[in-house]
Amino acid sequence: MEFGIPNASHFIFIPGVLIVGVVLGWILGSRAAQDALAAEMRKREERAKRT
Repeated sequence: MEFGIPNASHFIFIPGVLIVGVVLGWILGSRAAQDALAAEMRKREERAKRT
C-alpha cells in the first residue's frame, strides 16, 4: 500500500469540515445554555411563589 502526497482538495475539504463542525457546535451549545438558563429561572420563580 503506497501513500502519496494528499491532493489539493484535502487542504480545502478538511478545514471546511472542521469549521462547519465548530459552527454547528457553537449554535447547538448556545441553544442548550439558553434552555438551561430558562429552566433555572422557572425553578427560581416557582420557589419564590411557594414562599
